[in-house]
Amino acid sequence: MNGAFVPCLYLCSMETITWQDFEKVELHAGTIVEVADFPEARKPAYKIKADFGPHGIKWSSAQITKHYTKDELPGRQIIGVINFPKKQIANFMSEFLVTGFADENGDIVLAAVDKPVPNGSKLI
Repeated sequence: MNGAFVPCLYLCSMETITWQDFEKVELHAGTIVEVADFPEARKPAYKIKADFGPHGIKWSSAQITKHYTKDELPGRQIIGVINFPKKQIANFMSEFLVTGFADENGDIVLAAVDKPVPNGSKLI
């Protein structure tokens, strides 16, 4: 373990939320259209540009360099949270949150769409 993050692999303590709370989170499918190195990031990361259909083209930073190369990511559909406020990361403005799961080492594996859906489709 890297000490920074411990994945919850078994029983975890969690707060119960309402359906209305869940509906506030805008989780949408997007297709990665561009990937760039992000050497200014504190932890190894890529800059990800994704097409969310009617919600537009958005950029994010993703710490996914352990499991993915830049060349294999374009064209892949991902799930992003698109209603967080923009966040400054080093010299870069992140516009959405790339979702994923921590593996046993704390490295991120992308949450992905199983079969193609239109960009912008909402996770329900």
